[in-house]
Amino acid sequence: MTYTVNGRRFAEEPGPGQCLRTFLRSLGQYGVKKGCDAGDCGACTVWLDGDPVHSCITPAFRADGHEVTTIEGLGSPGTLHPMQRQFRDAPGFQCGFCTAGMIMTSATFTEAQKADLPRALKGNLCRCTGYRGIEDAVKGVTGLETAAPGKAVGTSVGAPAGNEVVTGRAEFTMDTHLDGMLHLKVVHSPHAHARIASIDKTAALAVPGVHRVYTWEDVPNRRFTTAIHTDHLVDPDDTRILDDTVRFVGQRVVAVLADTVAAAEEGCRKVVVEYEPLPAVFDPEEAMAEGAPPLHGSHDPFVRDPAHNILLELHGHVGDVEAGFAEADVVHEGTYFSPRVQHAHLETHGSIAWMADGRLNVRTSSQSPSIAKAKLGYLFALRPDQLRVFCTRVGGGFGGKQEVISEDLVALATLDTGRPVCFEFTREEEFTTASPRHPMSLTVKLGAKADGTLTAIQVRNVSNTGAYGNHGGETLYAGGAAVMIYRCPNKKYDAYSVYTNTVPSGALRGYGMTQPAYAVESAMDELARAAHIDPLALRRRNLVRPGDPLIAMSAGPDDVSFSEDGLAKCLDLVEEALARTADEPSPGPGWLVGTGVASSLHETAPPTEHVSEAWVTLGDDLVYELAVGTVEFGEGTSTAHVQIAANQLGTTPSRIRLVQSDTDRTGFDTGAFASAGLFVAGNAVLRAANAVRDRILEFAAAHTGVHLVLCSLHDEGVVCGERRLSLAELVALARARGIRFTAARKAYGSPRSVTSNTQGFRIAVHRVTGEIRILHSVQATDAAVVINPAQVRGQVEGGVAQGIGFALTENHHVDTHGVMVNPNFRNYRIPTYADVPRTEVLLVESSDSVGPLRSKGMAECCINPVAPALANALHDATGVRFRALPLTPERIYRRLNESRSVPAA
Repeated sequence: MTYTVNGRRFAEEPGPGQCLRTFLRSLGQYGVKKGCDAGDCGACTVWLDGDPVHSCITPAFRADGHEVTTIEGLGSPGTLHPMQRQFRDAPGFQCGFCTAGMIMTSATFTEAQKADLPRALKGNLCRCTGYRGIEDAVKGVTGLETAAPGKAVGTSVGAPAGNEVVTGRAEFTMDTHLDGMLHLKVVHSPHAHARIASIDKTAALAVPGVHRVYTWEDVPNRRFTTAIHTDHLVDPDDTRILDDTVRFVGQRVVAVLADTVAAAEEGCRKVVVEYEPLPAVFDPEEAMAEGAPPLHGSHDPFVRDPAHNILLELHGHVGDVEAGFAEADVVHEGTYFSPRVQHAHLETHGSIAWMADGRLNVRTSSQSPSIAKAKLGYLFALRPDQLRVFCTRVGGGFGGKQEVISEDLVALATLDTGRPVCFEFTREEEFTTASPRHPMSLTVKLGAKADGTLTAIQVRNVSNTGAYGNHGGETLYAGGAAVMIYRCPNKKYDAYSVYTNTVPSGALRGYGMTQPAYAVESAMDELARAAHIDPLALRRRNLVRPGDPLIAMSAGPDDVSFSEDGLAKCLDLVEEALARTADEPSPGPGWLVGTGVASSLHETAPPTEHVSEAWVTLGDDLVYELAVGTVEFGEGTSTAHVQIAANQLGTTPSRIRLVQSDTDRTGFDTGAFASAGLFVAGNAVLRAANAVRDRILEFAAAHTGVHLVLCSLHDEGVVCGERRLSLAELVALARARGIRFTAARKAYGSPRSVTSNTQGFRIAVHRVTGEIRILHSVQATDAAVVINPAQVRGQVEGGVAQGIGFALTENHHVDTHGVMVNPNFRNYRIPTYADVPRTEVLLVESSDSVGPLRSKGMAECCINPVAPALANALHDATGVRFRALPLTPERIYRRLNESRSVPAA
């Protein structure tokens, strides 16, 4: 067979049954990505004789004698194809993992296809952008700007890796191959709860190419938590690398190491495991009941009540809620349910480990290499100098990679064999073994006077943490933000994080606030209607104001600065935007139209300690090197950090060379989560850049004899009074004296501030089919000083798109035996281009008190008000209240036909 790939001929033979995707990657074409291996996502799109195909479902032999073009063959960083340039300049990407496939599909479009993108792009998924940036890219709309020296902040400059992303040269975790690399695959439990009676490795070890079969007897007997936080004590040490007891369907039981993925998979099929099934419990209320089967013993003192499967419970109050309800004229009570939701980042979890100079190196798709390193050091008794953990570009995260769930096994196997080891999750493993959003059931009781003044708020939150407690406690604390948004003298918050025999829950964008926001904002709408008050008027009457204490569970002091009235401004902007479309006609007969609004507050850093260190150095090449540990996975921190540094150093982003997310080359960084990538790491970058600027100016002032206040730093050098010194002169003079212009600075996640968001929807609901059409989507956000307007807009659009999926289509279906029955994109249904409307993004003019250059992070908070705003719009249109998500057409159809309260069309 002969293959022509990007104009180059190859004589390699594919393996029996090998797909074109894996064959092309074996030839070094790493721009061909794996997102699903089922033809659902389009990340693997290539051209076969000029026609786009999904290479994951195209047999490699079909390319014999044909011309294959991958993203690498479309153009290079120096000679971009027009579509590559358009995706760079729109910008049409965030994490960039789907971008190669998007470009390969879009570059073939006719004008007719460009006019019908819902159909033309149906085979390509993006989880980050919300698709507006992709539409702009396809249509040639440019959104980038050029920053003048020292004026980078406030400018929509492009991502530092833009050229590499659009040409497929940007390296993601799995885009490499090491000589002698072995592959690891895992045997997963078919039982929700069982004790392992025996494991027979004999047949597996006899499979050609299999080197090792690891069981619970072969791993360090150390308990840990997979969750990533600076303070590991906030999460329970209830997990082992491999265990002799399994607590959910999908838990890993055995790891098989082999020369190839196929041999490792065959080895997994040959392992014989005998289980002793144990009673299982899937509902958290049942798990807390007397006599429920216990999942864990009392090994970890952090576990609150192992006999009742309670990981943690919180009880807090201010005032007297019973007295508050007694004085209320109107009381509303309802229970609201938010199901599991998967992150569905296009790049699955994966890690590669190898030994070099006696040190363990781990390349991984993590949101925190620093803490992953600490966990691996603990598990395998390694000193910090014996271990390096780093990330290349990461293909999406959203909190899903705030876990150590692939690094430990590759470290184990490499330390054992001395050989490089690769472990990459399948898409099914993402759905069945990675940590989704916590299902939460919240009972909300609200009391108000006739004029709408709240007299009492009471919330009971039952959170299903699954089989293990990673993030179970911290997400429970976070839910208080939904309560603190409103003034009320009497508040009560009771919350329980409960173990069940289901996949462990984890961190997902919004982190414990999205579910309570859905409940509280839905309940506020119901209270308003019961009191015959406009829902916006009810919110305005009760919103917290600058200077008010942010009270959820206690009136004790905290470190949150609340000095900007962004929330009221957000409400005003959304109300005005919705009013502009109020008179637009409905789609036609049979459609019911309604509007809905919801708001949220979000703290700009987590309450537990968050630390980041940044290093800035002026090199001999006159480029400033910025080293910061924060990972880039589409949240845009790398661009913002470069802008902050360029702004303070009086230069342009092109003069900043970024080094990031490598424990050998950067300082400690807690991680890119909870919006801390901008808030904490951004402050570290700001301080380090300022320190280098000051050192340069002090040196120049001393050298010229000009007073420091008369010296200023510019792009090419320093002006001291009437004298100009180039950077080249200054560096040479400093070198001669043994001086380097370099500085390191740290920042911490305290004090914190809050950001505000209000989401509005105008929707149409078909009274027969239950279909929802979003006619207008608008979100107002308090971003304070905007570092990069295009990025802020993109983050909000992406968050709204995810929130729409969370509210309307996505559900982690688990059957009565604890088995997830839809572990693929096709049946799980994340939003496609056709599902996501353009969202109008409105920015409140404000200024933060503690953020870098008075800015706030925007990547996380924008998702919180989306689901309740949709639910409120649905009620406004139909008169029927839905208190459980998702709002699927079949559920809406059933309720509309059951209800007599639906108005005539």
